[in-house]
Amino acid sequence: MPTFYAPDLSSTTSSYTLPEDESKHAVRVLRLHAGDPVELVDGRGGLYQAQVTSAEAKRCQLRITHYEAVVRRAYSVHVAVAPTKNLDRMEWLVEKATEIGVDRLSFLRCARSERRDLKLDRLEKIAVSALKQSGQAWLPQLDELIDYELFINTATPDTTYIAHLDEGERVSLSHLASTGPACCILIGPEGDFTPAEIALARQRGIRPVTLGSTRLRTETAALAAVHTVHIAHELSQG
Repeated sequence: MPTFYAPDLSSTTSSYTLPEDESKHAVRVLRLHAGDPVELVDGRGGLYQAQVTSAEAKRCQLRITHYEAVVRRAYSVHVAVAPTKNLDRMEWLVEKATEIGVDRLSFLRCARSERRDLKLDRLEKIAVSALKQSGQAWLPQLDELIDYELFINTATPDTTYIAHLDEGERVSLSHLASTGPACCILIGPEGDFTPAEIALARQRGIRPVTLGSTRLRTETAALAAVHTVHIAHELSQG
């Protein structure tokens, strides 16, 4: 069943008109006709079953037939990552992390970051597409690029972890990820966090973790962190 993103829907909505670009896609590409069923998702936990009432290429009109509120999972997954120089790799991360199930992605400007700015428009569209493809109801929050020091000062130490490659004692993320209802993992740039950045995190009470014995690319490490948190919670529930 075709799925469309409709962030302005509410549980009391009885009819809806798709935006012009979505209307064109529905009528000219998907060739939907009056009476055809579709699904809508608002990105805030709402799933809607609907039926096409008027298949016009500029104003495809729908009638809402059923509403379902999808309860958010009992824990949240937040990854704060330094964007790579190659934006394609960040686009891949947003797509895959959304499919697996991430609640929030923050982007860090670190000392060794090669990318110093980031536009979210394209990433948000990719997240919406991945949301529809994976059949989920909650769209992840994407945060604007922020300086590492500023982010660290707002982090909650008890539920925030830093994954780095420096020598020193580190605990496997899988051993800590299920210890609370929230988890935030910091992933550094392609040159890793600097010793000063790692020291700052330690001063804030943020614990260092490892994602395994191999050296991972930035986007791979971020995705591995999301998956590790999910697996840790599944195992903790028996």
